[in-house]
Amino acid sequence: MQDLIQLAPMRGFTDAIYRNTFDEHFKGIDTMIAPFISSVKGSRIKKKLLKDVLPENNDRTSLIPQILGKSTEEFITLSRALYDFGYNTVNWNLGCPSPLVAKKGRGSGLLPYPDCIDAFLEKVLNNIPNQLSLKVRLGRFEKKEIFDLIPIFNHYPLVEIIIHPRTGVQMYKGEVDLETFQKCVSISDHPVVYNGDIVSFESFLKLKQKVSNVSAWMIGRGVLANPFLPENIKAGHTNISSPLPLFKAFHDTLIRRYSEKLCGPSYLLQRMKGLWGYLARCLEKGDKLLKQIRKAENMMFYERAVNAYFEQGGGLKN
Repeated sequence: MQDLIQLAPMRGFTDAIYRNTFDEHFKGIDTMIAPFISSVKGSRIKKKLLKDVLPENNDRTSLIPQILGKSTEEFITLSRALYDFGYNTVNWNLGCPSPLVAKKGRGSGLLPYPDCIDAFLEKVLNNIPNQLSLKVRLGRFEKKEIFDLIPIFNHYPLVEIIIHPRTGVQMYKGEVDLETFQKCVSISDHPVVYNGDIVSFESFLKLKQKVSNVSAWMIGRGVLANPFLPENIKAGHTNISSPLPLFKAFHDTLIRRYSEKLCGPSYLLQRMKGLWGYLARCLEKGDKLLKQIRKAENMMFYERAVNAYFEQGGGLKN
């Protein structure tokens, strides 16, 4: 069975412009999860809230909207609105580790309360037309929290469970807990997707040797750092034909589209600086280029640094 690759939702990075541009230039992504939409009060959903996932703003690859919230009524209203736009599946965010989110009992902040999650799933799944998938962590404070949750998940007709094997309070620090993840796979009645620390082709190969009975993988930072990674995984090697021209074409299209949508060159510069914090990792002498980009005070200096790199024949790391 061929590995299935999902693009992880990363706020500020994997918006519709990024997703569409990636889709035009690279291969290997089967499904994209959009950055979360927060549920809101009221019986009507403003179209502006759904801008990032509106069908007219998205191309080709299968997209699943993600919802962050703890109110059943708000979740139901938003799910129905998304269904009307053609989204037969939505994802519930039970994994966001941000303290600001968790302290409000949303994202990973809800994981210590299995009874609340049980009641939420019962109410929601009886009142939405969509199918539902979950994105979770092992717990908010302790990894054992997940073992109170999986029996509850097993009671409901979920599409899949995406598990990041850290706790919420860990954020992205420390090692992923593959032993606990494997136990989750063994007791789950639903397909399980692995998410966490797939940052290179080599790290994927090592992980796949350790994780059994999983053929679906969610990748975020690894794709941002190396947009060829999904294709590498599907092909089973890192030999990509003419990678640098393709990389440059992706960059040029991305910056053109952001320049048309963002409010002014300063916003564009900050967006590209943030993205290069990842992209530079896959390039030879990328650290030197990143320093020049971060020093750029305006788009003229930015473009000068980037164009000089490509003109000098920089390359991808093996």
